[in-house]
Amino acid sequence: MSTTSGRAFLDRRISLIEAGDFDAMVDEGYNDDAELVGFDAVVKGKEALKKHFGTHLSVLGGVTLKSVDNFVETDDAVFFQVTVTTGKYGDVTSYEAFSMRDGKADQHFTVVRM
Repeated sequence: MSTTSGRAFLDRRISLIEAGDFDAMVDEGYNDDAELVGFDAVVKGKEALKKHFGTHLSVLGGVTLKSVDNFVETDDAVFFQVTVTTGKYGDVTSYEAFSMRDGKADQHFTVVRM
C-alpha cells in the first residue's frame, strides 16, 4: 500500500516527536520562514519554532501516538486530528492544519485539547 505525501509528513512528524527530536522535526518539516499560529502563541522562523517546540513538547513529559482520528490532504494542505498519550497530562487531542510548499509547512495552525 502506498503512502501519500501528506500521510508520510504526519508519520515522520510523529516519529520525530516521539523521539524528542524537535530540531529535526522543524528542519525536515518547515520552510525557513514558516509560521505557527495557535491561541497561545504565534511563532515565525525555524529557530523560533525549534525553541517553541523544544519547550512546549518537553513540558508534556514525553509523547506517544495513540490514534490518528481524522486526516485529510489536498495538493497543498494537510489537516489532521490526533490523540497522543503524554507523561504529564495523559491523553491529549491535537488538531493540526498545515499549508504546504515543496513538501514542507509554510503555515501551521494548531489547537490542543487536554
